[in-house]
Amino acid sequence: MSTPDTIVLIHGFWVTPRSWEHWIDHYKKRGYRVLAPAYPGFEAEVESLNTDTTPIEKVTVEEIIGSLEHEVRALDKPPVLIGHSAGGVFVQLLLDRGLGAAGVAMCSAPTEGVAVVPLTQIKAAFPVLKNPANRHRAVGLTAEQWHYAFTNTFSEEESKALYERYAIPASGGIFWDSALATLRPGHQSTYVDYHNDARAPLLFISGEKDHLMPPKVQQSNARHYKSNTVTEVKEFPGMPHLLPAAPGWEEIADQALDWALAHAR
Repeated sequence: MSTPDTIVLIHGFWVTPRSWEHWIDHYKKRGYRVLAPAYPGFEAEVESLNTDTTPIEKVTVEEIIGSLEHEVRALDKPPVLIGHSAGGVFVQLLLDRGLGAAGVAMCSAPTEGVAVVPLTQIKAAFPVLKNPANRHRAVGLTAEQWHYAFTNTFSEEESKALYERYAIPASGGIFWDSALATLRPGHQSTYVDYHNDARAPLLFISGEKDHLMPPKVQQSNARHYKSNTVTEVKEFPGMPHLLPAAPGWEEIADQALDWALAHAR
């Protein structure tokens, strides 16, 4: 297989593709074609989605993964897939479907069956999970909640600036479905085959100081994989959940891509 020439960056919840703005420029300067697709209905700017949350309320995991799969299958050859937070789940789902030359899941949310729930994660997700009625709403974070969940290693001033530039509400329905997935019979929307030997190599990247998806989540997720395909975990000291904008992101971006290229198949 020839070396991948395209990188697909998949954003998580509470943000849009704008959260990849630095990485897009960085990878383009390295000579790669870079795609950062939005979830269906999320093509609008952050400011518009904060005004009209209808697309956020309506979106489903099935629609998101279907849209991403369509985009990846349309490429001439398999790309490198890099996802952040919920985007890390979508990377895993795409790899499980035979797509991508290699995948990187950064600060990834857990796929089905990963039941580790650290206390910091409970606190970070509490704005959504505190009220069952949020299953039918788009739930935003306050600037203070954002600071705890995404940017706890930043100053309050820096955190507020990032909040104003990137933050949007998240789908309460998807969060609640994920939280209840292990309690329901049968496979749910975030199911992957942990024994799939045909899957492309996968790297989990975690931030030591991440409150929303702490390193324990990445470690547990990686341990679930029982296939013969390469699955590795790398932790970056001192890093929060919002890795794409944290000081030192360039090193993370380069190491993620270099690993993917070295293991691509």
